[in-house]
Amino acid sequence: MSQDVLVVPKRDTFGKAAIRDLKKSGMIPAVVYGLNEPPVAIAINPKAVARVIASEAGMNSVVFLQREGTDIKRHVIIKDLQRDPITSRLRHIDFMRVDMTIKVRVKVPVRLIGTAIGVKSQGGVLDFSHREIEIECLPSIIPAHIDVDITNLSVGDSIRFEQITLMPNIVFTGDAHQVVCSLHGKAAEEELPVAAVAAAAEPEVVKKGKKDEKK
Repeated sequence: MSQDVLVVPKRDTFGKAAIRDLKKSGMIPAVVYGLNEPPVAIAINPKAVARVIASEAGMNSVVFLQREGTDIKRHVIIKDLQRDPITSRLRHIDFMRVDMTIKVRVKVPVRLIGTAIGVKSQGGVLDFSHREIEIECLPSIIPAHIDVDITNLSVGDSIRFEQITLMPNIVFTGDAHQVVCSLHGKAAEEELPVAAVAAAAEPEVVKKGKKDEKK
């Protein structure tokens, strides 16, 4: 669990002009909510948030938010964020307060481990259908990712969420029957162009044969 402390000022002005002024100072707007408390508008340095997102736990990192000028610290996780569609720069952050004794629901990345035997020796194609898994656990034990070993996956095989072994005290909360990944044989359509070329070449061979016979 990350112990990063992000010092943030409370935001008292709103509107487009206020946001422009905020950006000029190198900050972006954000909001903190959750735990049945009123939401609080704050400003935050996007570089500090980017460092948290780039860490191993990513958006599920539990960090401290400390109100500027006070000793008040709250545990939070990044619940949502907005980026500029052109530059991808952070524009707005939603932080959710967390109580370290109360379970939370979060989505964690799925990481495939190994090379499937169906890809290595059977010419199969891997379909990675669901790259995130929703779990419920205490904030202190949120995993950075869930590893799934695909080494023994052959053509025609698949792995569902219910087949994944989770660590103790972590519960899967989504549709357990959803397929995480599956291995398919190469599509038959991929072989059609080769057959079409061969078929197109045959008449020319016959034509040449007839010309030779006339000679």
